[in-house]
Amino acid sequence: MPIYEFVCEDCQHEFEVLLKSREEIDSVRCQKCESPRVKRLMSVTGAVITGSGSSSKPSLSTQKCDTGTCAHLNLPGYTK
Repeated sequence: MPIYEFVCEDCQHEFEVLLKSREEIDSVRCQKCESPRVKRLMSVTGAVITGSGSSSKPSLSTQKCDTGTCAHLNLPGYTK
């Protein structure tokens, strides 16, 4: 059962909801004002990376983009 993050398009309240299935997303209401006008946010997950053989550590950088704030996970040894 994943936890989803939402923002209310009316009052800008950000909140999390634990949903049993993806079908429940359509029934989510703002926890503050009860508005049905909510938008799902992209979540940044926590991860532990081991055994890479490198002394460098992963890092997370954020920057402003057209859709808000974008997060980039920089993995040592990975090239595009």
